[in-house]
Amino acid sequence: MKPFKNRRVSAPPYSRRSFFICLAAFLTFGSFLLAQETQQLDRNAVLGHLNAAINWYRNASGKVQTVGVPSDMLYQDNAQDLAAQAVRLAFESAKAEAQLIAAANPTAGGDTDQTPETTETPTREEKLAQFAAQVKTRIDQDGVQIAALNKQIDAASGKKKEALTDQLEKVQGDLELNKAMQDAVQRMTTFMVNTNESSTKGLQGNINDLARSIPEVLGTAPAQNAPSKAAASSQTLSPNSGGLGSDARAVFDEMRSIHQIDQLVKETASLRDIATEVQKPLRAELSATVQKGRQMSNLSPTPGTPPLETEPQDFHKLTNQFKHLTSALIPLSQEIVLLDESRANFLEWRRALVRESGFTVRSLLMRVLALALALALVFTLSELWRRLTFRYIHDMRRRRQFLILRRFVVGFLTCIVLLLGFISEFSSLATFAGFVTAGIAVGLQAVLLSVAAYFFVVGRYGISVGDRVSIAGVTGDVIDIGLVRMYLVELAGTGIELYPTGRIVVFANSVLFQAGTPLFKQIPGTSYAWHEVAVSLAPGANFKLVQDKLTEVVNSVYAQYRAGIEKQYGDIERRVEIELRAPATEAKLQFIDTGLELMVRYPVEIRKAPEVDDNITRKLLETIDSDAELKAGVLGSPKIRAAVRG
Repeated sequence: MKPFKNRRVSAPPYSRRSFFICLAAFLTFGSFLLAQETQQLDRNAVLGHLNAAINWYRNASGKVQTVGVPSDMLYQDNAQDLAAQAVRLAFESAKAEAQLIAAANPTAGGDTDQTPETTETPTREEKLAQFAAQVKTRIDQDGVQIAALNKQIDAASGKKKEALTDQLEKVQGDLELNKAMQDAVQRMTTFMVNTNESSTKGLQGNINDLARSIPEVLGTAPAQNAPSKAAASSQTLSPNSGGLGSDARAVFDEMRSIHQIDQLVKETASLRDIATEVQKPLRAELSATVQKGRQMSNLSPTPGTPPLETEPQDFHKLTNQFKHLTSALIPLSQEIVLLDESRANFLEWRRALVRESGFTVRSLLMRVLALALALALVFTLSELWRRLTFRYIHDMRRRRQFLILRRFVVGFLTCIVLLLGFISEFSSLATFAGFVTAGIAVGLQAVLLSVAAYFFVVGRYGISVGDRVSIAGVTGDVIDIGLVRMYLVELAGTGIELYPTGRIVVFANSVLFQAGTPLFKQIPGTSYAWHEVAVSLAPGANFKLVQDKLTEVVNSVYAQYRAGIEKQYGDIERRVEIELRAPATEAKLQFIDTGLELMVRYPVEIRKAPEVDDNITRKLLETIDSDAELKAGVLGSPKIRAAVRG
């Protein structure tokens, strides 16, 4: 809108009929003529309307974060376009309102864009400029006067020269005073230009300041970057890619977006109310202008109303007033229409998000149900495994192994089900798991080695509770095997007699993989050892007689537990796929340092070895004492010793 100050418009002559036709054409927009009260235009209301419009525009352009739905970009673009158009119309209306307010209050220090009939009052800047010009004129006059006095003083003498000198001093003093005043005026002028710009600009200046806060809307240079920023902010969220956690996050994001849209709907309604309030005084003034025009054209609808005495310039003033009002009212009405469209766009966007959130919630519930069913299946399998183990496996050691294995399998399946339910990016998970596994392997190397050895220990030919083993020179009976450690009851004694010492020895399972620490144990399914009876033969003794007598004594004792040994042998044949010789007594003759030695080897049950050896000792002594030839052929006492230690 161009300024009207000091401007004389040469309008064509207006007739009453042509003015009525113009008013009748505008009256087709009947919505502008509904106001019944006469209200005043408010400067604060105009600025408040612009501030509310700017805040609403910024929120509508970037407040809502999209959730990856394809329609989100369409609604987002519509919201940005409608918001930008509404703000432009708000500024267009505000500038027209600023001219109306300035015309209605010419002494309020407002804009310089006044109507042609506005009476001008000198501003502070103009008064200051006039004073500065007066001071400069006086400085110039003082300079001319000083030059003239200097010439007169050069030509004068006596008392006249003294008088001229006194006059020169006075003029110089006045010159210094004027220069000080000129410096003060310059400083005051600079201060007013730099610090009081906003107060001299008035409402139009405030509107321009607000316009500079949103350059992307009003077409300045930075406008090129605004859409890309809004688009970038709308793409901060990615669409759902699967997984329970991803579905839950998507539901949360959609609920948040719906809440943000609800806030924008409220802000839109609030801005519409503000625009309607700003519109009321304009509509009232426009209605009054139309009424006045009808009276001036003698077309008043009220019967008996006398026509007003008018001049052509009155019609010209009324037409200008009408144009100013419509230039402020029409953009404001268009803004209200755009606000209604924006509200409808937000509501439609909200309905789309509600539909999408319904699908996401159903997907989330299905995943939760599938996860619950999978976990129920795993726990059912665990309970079935436990019951079958107790029903069909009666060996306590074997049952315990199966229960431990069940625990590992169930834990592994539970972890797999949870991972499949919660994790969607398996490639990232695999990379992360690789680094974690490498760190664990380095930090827990000994523990992992013991865990790995556990599966060898409890294997087919491994160690079970009750076995007698020898590890690092320690012989003991296994009483417990854990995931990381095994526990032994230490055995010690003299000769072939081994008894518990009352101490528990703990070894890490990883001892199985240590080359410098051998481990000895019985063949799986056996619990017997080899002992031998040895006697030294006298020179020239009948070794055949001694061999027969010793073998007979040993066989008589061995016959008492032969069935148990043979049963263990049968178990070995079923377990081990190699051919073994059946355990039986045997006699051997060998040279020693003192001569010949006869040795009879026999198997004994480990738990009954002391008892068996005691029986053989007693019967052997009885046999030697009852046979003189046998007694003569044996040197010293017989010896019973273990063929294999432990």
